Amino acid sequence: MPNTRSAKKRLRQNEKRRLRNRWFRGRAKTFIKKSRQAIERGDAEQARYYAQLAVKALDKAAAKGILHPNNVARRKSRLLKHLRRLEAQGASGQAA
Repeated sequence: MPNTRSAKKRLRQNEKRRLRNRWFRGRAKTFIKKSRQAIERGDAEQARYYAQLAVKALDKAAAKGILHPNNVARRKSRLLKHLRRLEAQGASGQAA
């Protein structure tokens, strides 16, 4: 337990920040998960919708310093790579 007033205040601040950061990280993870599930189902339209939301949530987290920018870039890259692969399969399947 903190002993000084400043340490007590720091504890309160850290708890507030932890909860706020958790919300932003959880939101990003949720949209990534929903997008991946849509990709696995082969639903390109829904996957694209959730991927857009995931990118937006990841960018917000990076802007607020919750996630490192390189971490965000890596996650976005991997997600969009899967999405592009799905869309390419859909385009080649329609052309055949």
